[in-house]
Amino acid sequence: MDDSMNVSGNITSEPMNELGWADSQWARGITGIFTWAALFVTCHQIFQHLRYYTVPEQQLWIVRILFIVPIYGFCSWLSILFPYYAVYFDSVRSCYEAFVIYNFLRLCMAYLGGETAILAEINGKPVNRSCLAGTCCLHNMVYSVGFLRFCRQATLQFCVVKPVAAAVTIILEATGKFHQGDWSPQYGYFYITIVYNISISMALYALVLFYNATHVLLSKYHPVLKFFSIKSIVFLSFWQGLLLSILVWVHLIKRTESAALYQNFLITIEMFMAAILLAAAFPYKVYMDQQAGKLGRGIPMQKIAVHLKDTINHHDVVNDAIQNFSMVYQKYARQEQLDEDEVQADERVLYDRDTAINNGKKGLQQHDSFIVGNEKATLLNSDDSVNDEDDD
Repeated sequence: MDDSMNVSGNITSEPMNELGWADSQWARGITGIFTWAALFVTCHQIFQHLRYYTVPEQQLWIVRILFIVPIYGFCSWLSILFPYYAVYFDSVRSCYEAFVIYNFLRLCMAYLGGETAILAEINGKPVNRSCLAGTCCLHNMVYSVGFLRFCRQATLQFCVVKPVAAAVTIILEATGKFHQGDWSPQYGYFYITIVYNISISMALYALVLFYNATHVLLSKYHPVLKFFSIKSIVFLSFWQGLLLSILVWVHLIKRTESAALYQNFLITIEMFMAAILLAAAFPYKVYMDQQAGKLGRGIPMQKIAVHLKDTINHHDVVNDAIQNFSMVYQKYARQEQLDEDEVQADERVLYDRDTAINNGKKGLQQHDSFIVGNEKATLLNSDDSVNDEDDD
């Protein structure tokens, strides 16, 4: 087994001594204070969202996003307290970042009313050309259901790649073939880093493309602050760890164990700041004002436990992955509806891409229905009238 612990906190067989200030009692105390402070801020925010669960189709994704602070902060603190098991805590922490990116895309879609509502606004329009978004060379291309499908696929693939990469990392580290910070092709760190960077780049690029297409529609929801808060957490932890690995490689930090403790120390501090930033980016008071109003449904406090159970149930992610990567659904947009008796967002209705917009007219008419698994799907015929005025 390799006798060092990587910057992410991998297993080590060396005695944990002389690791510097990050291994001291006062460092453990400081990180504990910041961790529990971050947990208090974010758990209060989560509780309030569950208490005023008036718009479940949005708050489902918000609560899942907010959980990144407790997971990141607590796993990092445990890695400082129990460095021998840090590789397992780090795996949980790193896997959740992929889930957060996916949930943020779903939240943006929920803000706009789902795929069909988005297509009603952008379908057939030319792609917004921007050097910053990497679309400056996309000539004569228009938005379609394929664009939305790519965005969802790009974020979903990261939800698959990251857990697999984490599992492989644990196996390679246990067999002494990982070698954190070693860029030699002989070791697994080189390949895991390449795969991870490609996967996360695709996921984040999908978010950029989606924002570039819908930034005007999303403007009232302050997407920049939300995107910045999430991206800063994901990117900061990764590039911070990479920088510490480089410092070990150039011998500015003598031991990888010390670099790992520095990384976890910094994350615990940063999560307190992230908790405050996320509280500002995803305020619960917006939904509290909608209690029993026409924009939302008032839900009794005794159902908070049920709401929490729904937010941690990832069954919808599995279904979404199956449907988005299946060739059967590539030409259909889906309308997301909330069951009257359930608070979990379900995918209920499928719409044909060609009928999302008919000569600039909005509105859809059902043509034929069938059952896909447990979900009802409705196909629309492009020959159907889609304007109420035409019916008259």
